[in-house]
Amino acid sequence: MKFPRVWLLVLAGLVVSPLKAAGGEWTALFNGRDLEGWVQRGGRARYFVEHGELVGESVPRTPNSFLCTARDYTNFILELEFKPTAGLNSGIQVRSECFDEPRTVELDGKTYRIPAGRVHGYQVEIDPGERAWTGGIYDEARRGWLRDLKDNEAARKAFRPNAWNTLRIECRGDRIQTWLNGVPAADLRDAVTPAGFIALQVHGVGERTEPLQIRWRNLRICELP
Repeated sequence: MKFPRVWLLVLAGLVVSPLKAAGGEWTALFNGRDLEGWVQRGGRARYFVEHGELVGESVPRTPNSFLCTARDYTNFILELEFKPTAGLNSGIQVRSECFDEPRTVELDGKTYRIPAGRVHGYQVEIDPGERAWTGGIYDEARRGWLRDLKDNEAARKAFRPNAWNTLRIECRGDRIQTWLNGVPAADLRDAVTPAGFIALQVHGVGERTEPLQIRWRNLRICELP
């Protein structure tokens, strides 16, 4: 059936995206020009902008490095594209923290000592190796793996080596969900850290002197009630 143009306009006005229905608006986290709005913590990996892309580059003999948003977020949908070099582990921190003084926390009956200046919290893994756990959820500097992908073959196969990939991360209340290139990856219920900053990790590479890179682009966030 062919609708008159006026009816097409009416129907278009009735189509509301899920994000609009949730009361949120997309906001760019990266302006494509510089690192305004970001703060580096942890190691000394290089972060810079090239061709409108945010680049993280490994540096030998330095611990994990994190480029962190200057503000915290609670409930949100985060979408981004990434392209890693083979051999460079990385990840996206969400609801993460970094303290000026060392702290001790009790979680699940265990004691964790967090050094001053150590970024810690939920990390959505970027794993270009054979294990292919990209999209799994790891608790950086605390409990370790919370949701790996050993039983999610579809998500492991969704990763595209040497190419751009898309991650979608949803944090709502105590639930964190991830999708890799549109494929469901991890689904976690955990209420330990309800809010915190977002960060881009460059994993330490030990003594390796050859620079390894990961690139990010089109980082955007939709904050939710």
